[in-house]
Amino acid sequence: MTTTEQTYPARTAAGDGGSRGAPADRRRWLALAIIMTAAFMDLVDVTIVNIAIPSIQRTAHASVSQIQWITAGYALAFAAGLITGGRLGDIHGRRRLFLIGIGGFTLASALCGFAVNPEMLVASRILQGGMAAMMVPQVLSIVHATFPAHERGKVFGLFGAIVGLGAVSGPLLGALLTEWNLFGLEWRPIFLINLPVGIASWLLGRRYITESRAPKALRLDLVGVALVSLGLLMLLYPLTRGRELGWPLWGHVSMAGAVGVFAALVAYERRKAARDGSPLIELSLFRVKSFAAGIAVQTVFGVALGIFFLVWTLYMQIGLGWRPLRAGLTGVPFSLAVSTAAGMSVQKLVPRFGRKVLQAGALIMGAGVLLYLWEAHRYGLAIAPWQMAFPLVVMGIGMGLIVAPLTDAVLSEVPREHAGSASGLINTVQQMGNALGLGLVSVVFFGQIGDRLTRAQVGPAFVHAFQHALWWVAGIMGAIFVLMSALPKRPAQHVEGAADGELPAPEKERELVS
Repeated sequence: MTTTEQTYPARTAAGDGGSRGAPADRRRWLALAIIMTAAFMDLVDVTIVNIAIPSIQRTAHASVSQIQWITAGYALAFAAGLITGGRLGDIHGRRRLFLIGIGGFTLASALCGFAVNPEMLVASRILQGGMAAMMVPQVLSIVHATFPAHERGKVFGLFGAIVGLGAVSGPLLGALLTEWNLFGLEWRPIFLINLPVGIASWLLGRRYITESRAPKALRLDLVGVALVSLGLLMLLYPLTRGRELGWPLWGHVSMAGAVGVFAALVAYERRKAARDGSPLIELSLFRVKSFAAGIAVQTVFGVALGIFFLVWTLYMQIGLGWRPLRAGLTGVPFSLAVSTAAGMSVQKLVPRFGRKVLQAGALIMGAGVLLYLWEAHRYGLAIAPWQMAFPLVVMGIGMGLIVAPLTDAVLSEVPREHAGSASGLINTVQQMGNALGLGLVSVVFFGQIGDRLTRAQVGPAFVHAFQHALWWVAGIMGAIFVLMSALPKRPAQHVEGAADGELPAPEKERELVS
């Protein structure tokens, strides 16, 4: 074993991190900065393209179908490869897979930026999504394997802040880069900006990220990879293409067939686990209540976000007729609120109030959605960005209270040897939830808009459809509140390392007074 490679035990006492010297602490936090930068780059890349679609369509002469595949191709490759990427990290080393992923992501970004035709751009986006699937699962896995239990709350708070910033920074950055038209490159800088960030992260990652892998030797489950990829494609492809194609019969058959494929996957993974203990998906994880409940909440939450962010963009840019930069700046209060609330929730609120923080987040975000709905109805086409600020801040606070502690709750009781598989599942269900939300947009938003609208009818129709979609989002937040009652009252990470299930003294005191 080299000095830069080590395997971590399945569990680490809460006090371990405190015994390490300052150099080790600096190395660990530098590694965190590197992987968080990569996570932010991926989150931004998911949303940055949407704002530049008109420029791509105009200058690259892309068809409607090609435009759709520029966005959908990334999502499909990303979702289909996440679980596999997580398991490969467990087997071959999370640092190694992270470096492969970020290197490939950077190369694919260059190919996107220098694409000579729409076909090359679509192919490069699919490659980019596949490389992101290798990179992203390693982020939470490296955190889970590197940081002791008592430090993870702070780390997941930072991760939640990054999620909030990435969710809204993409459209804003895309708007700036597109409107600036740097060097006459039109939309290409939205991809080329990844090059310096990716190269720096790769070089620094080689130096500062410590290798970790599952302590037990594992093998890649190729049949499991094939089944999970087929099932996800059968579900997500019709959802991403359904509206454009008029929801054909084969799409419904494909989505129904995906259920059968997932059932076959579960049966095969059970046999695989019993035979050699090396399945792609650790079904035993779902016997952990916090993991199973958290996965359910994560999926439904993804549906809400999938609906809101798409209809919000369409509402501002098409319905209200705002320029991309104005629409992007409108989201800044939301981003700041998410980041601030995410940091506070894990570091200060969850240790004291536990699950109630997440449930409060669901109620607050739902209240923000209803406030937004009221303002959209009251002001109509005359609404201004400053009038949207208050409901967006309320929504952002609610989302921030959810995103960081929810990740903590899902992973808190997961054995370290399965951290990669669990991380892949978390990201996969997020993407599945988003895809389901995007599919529902055809019903809850476009279903309220007529096929042939005059220029004067477009604005009022989009405002009405936006209000209708917000009712759905508010209802979903109510469902999330109910689902959260299945989460543990307090994250188990606070008791990691206690002997014989005994609570540390501070936790005993909290239990006595709760």
